[in-house]
Amino acid sequence: MKIDHTDFRNLFAAAALTLLPAAALAGDGVEIMHLSPDNTLVRVEKDARLVLLPVQESNPDARIDIIVDGKADRTINVRLATAKTDYTVPLDLSSYKGKDVVLDILTPQGRGSVGEAKDDICWTEMRTADEFNPADTETKYRPLFHHTPLYGWMNDPNGMFYKDGVWNLYYQYNPYGSKWQNMTWGHATSKDLIHWEQQPLAILPDGFGMIFSGSCALDPQNTAGFGSDAVVALYTSANRNQIQSMAHSNDGGMTFEKLPANPVITLDSEARDPNMFRNPETQEWNLVLAHALEHEMLFFTSPDLKTWTLASSFGKGLGAQDGVWECPDLFKLPVDGNRDNQKWVLLVNLNPGGPFGGSAAQYFIGDWDGHTFTADKDAKGNVPTKWLDYGKDNYATVTFSDAPDNRRTALGWMSNWQYAADVPTMQYRSANTLPRELKLFTGADGDILLASEPSPELLSLRGKTVAKCGKSSLSKKGKTFRLPTENSGVCEILAELDGSNGNPVELTLSNAAGNKVTMVYDPKEHTVSMDRTRSGVTDFSDNFPAVTLAPTFEKSGRLSLRIFVDRSSIELFADGGRAVMTNLVFPEQPYTTLTVSAPKGKAALKDLKIFSLK
Repeated sequence: MKIDHTDFRNLFAAAALTLLPAAALAGDGVEIMHLSPDNTLVRVEKDARLVLLPVQESNPDARIDIIVDGKADRTINVRLATAKTDYTVPLDLSSYKGKDVVLDILTPQGRGSVGEAKDDICWTEMRTADEFNPADTETKYRPLFHHTPLYGWMNDPNGMFYKDGVWNLYYQYNPYGSKWQNMTWGHATSKDLIHWEQQPLAILPDGFGMIFSGSCALDPQNTAGFGSDAVVALYTSANRNQIQSMAHSNDGGMTFEKLPANPVITLDSEARDPNMFRNPETQEWNLVLAHALEHEMLFFTSPDLKTWTLASSFGKGLGAQDGVWECPDLFKLPVDGNRDNQKWVLLVNLNPGGPFGGSAAQYFIGDWDGHTFTADKDAKGNVPTKWLDYGKDNYATVTFSDAPDNRRTALGWMSNWQYAADVPTMQYRSANTLPRELKLFTGADGDILLASEPSPELLSLRGKTVAKCGKSSLSKKGKTFRLPTENSGVCEILAELDGSNGNPVELTLSNAAGNKVTMVYDPKEHTVSMDRTRSGVTDFSDNFPAVTLAPTFEKSGRLSLRIFVDRSSIELFADGGRAVMTNLVFPEQPYTTLTVSAPKGKAALKDLKIFSLK
């Protein structure tokens, strides 16, 4: 991928070169040449596989132009270390084997002289290597059973599809630091939605800009002309403006070739995150595109994935409107499992404007005729605002295309734009939610709602039963159960609660450090809440301490809970996912106990089991 590099400098202008002493460079595999206080060249030894770049997160980005055989190839941005190294990231040079590679680095440090610039620690710690040691990555808050990148920043999952027994997950990724930048499609694969194998980067930035979110679909009918086995990707190229581009893969999504005639969709306003699918009823391709600043979705049709026609728009003035609309998805599901009664679901992710601040995922139920989406109205004649998850940390939720057995399997980004860059991890940032199965159900008032329950593959994680309790009465004192000690206390909790007399039931996770998370089922209000204000480390953002609240959509006074506790997250599913809450937590040490009580008087615990997780 070539880019136009108009700021190319004379690499060997003798009057500008200042070389570090050779002794300081011995064995590092790099030769460093200071040209000016803010410009440095780094020549890499030939056939080096990796260059390890020292990062200091508090610094501004340095611009690194990668010059290959004297020609500009691509540009990355890295927060190069000046006073201390927080961590290192690898720059992969294996594709340049046999070629001369020079890094032309512009540092925005405002140095007064070359001598001052030479003191930056990055120049003495930068080196070549044959491999990047994953043992160097931090582990305290790294989830044990959620997908995370080995290092670097991650946000939106996108481009997800299933093919030949493999779940393919792509995601917004910065390979060169754990702050947002250098947006690239990272790639991981799984055969069971639990164990993920990191794959090489899938789609890299190019002359059209960074690679933002998009979607993938199988094209077995070869409508695009790339072959009947092709995987086709549509994504947003983001530079001065946002345009929609195409790439395809003939090896199951491992490598992609970009369309030479990109872009395939251009507009005179900001639009992003194309999500496409084959509509069997119209024999056309349909596409949803987020018209971000207009707070609406645009719908397109195409016969061949290359030529798109704008068909309609939806959303202005409807639903939550406080933030930009992003990351759409559109699909059909049976209502209450009845294949003869199906409705369409339009997922609309929003930032900010979530029910408890920041980013969140809303949805609309309605009808889709291949060109126009019409939302259902409630009994008062309004289009209601509906939330997929009532926690603070489930955003950019989209589903896998071509999933087996008509499944509609979803993943979200488990964070919130209010504080995603400030959470107390360093070398990597962010995880995905657990995989979830989306289903429609009819609520007590007749409204059609979207449930989100844990995918069945998660049952295989269960280890031994570490605690259990049958039917018993609850009081203010409560009953306390020990959580597993292995695997940092990660566990799955099943609880059947009876508040039919109207009294709330409280579940509290706690540890010896005084950290606690309190979850309360209120049968009178028909709500379940989660309080993480004292959950552990919370002071990195004023927006992090929070109490989140979800309607339970039941009228019986009884509630079943399924709760997954990982090192840095709690996901609560009530009544098979009819109410869902996802929240990050950063306890100072793992939670060790669960206490179940009735703080306002007598209630009942019908059943409880706590499983260790493998």
